[in-house]
Amino acid sequence: MLKGAVAGRYSAALYEIAIEKNVVDQTEEELKAVRAILDENTGLQKVLYHPQIIASEKKALLDKLFKGKVSDLTLNFLALLVDRRRETFFGDIVDEFVAQANAGRNIATAHVTTVVKLSDEEKGAIDRLLAGLTGKKVHVSYDVDPSLIGGVLVRIGDKVIDGTIKARLAAMGDRLKQIS
Repeated sequence: MLKGAVAGRYSAALYEIAIEKNVVDQTEEELKAVRAILDENTGLQKVLYHPQIIASEKKALLDKLFKGKVSDLTLNFLALLVDRRRETFFGDIVDEFVAQANAGRNIATAHVTTVVKLSDEEKGAIDRLLAGLTGKKVHVSYDVDPSLIGGVLVRIGDKVIDGTIKARLAAMGDRLKQIS
């Protein structure tokens, strides 16, 4: 619960400043780049997230790594997270920031799972269908899961459209259990 609240609050504040300065796209790219560096370097994560390493040492490390490579806004935001002991929430904050930026651009993200790999033509049809359903531009990622047996599973934000045979069989099994 705390993770979502912290990520939402900090990302909203950063997003508002980025809008004021007209640097939303730049800030988003910088945050993603910093996250990628952290994800690739577990040693850096250990230092940055370690509770016994003092904030001034963490900020000096961040300055050494990112000064001149990211904007002052992003660097100051990273320092703020360290000062407030919120650096462990950085990945969640980035996710929330991207979601807010996409909402501001009228973009929805969707994840489609099918039993077999779809052709480009089939993906295009699904993309157009989802854009029509949401009324937004939709960024779709595709995945294959043979355990679904058949059909399509679509996740758009927190909404799920489950048109899989696996889900229908499970529902039918539940109904049969109620009868007996």
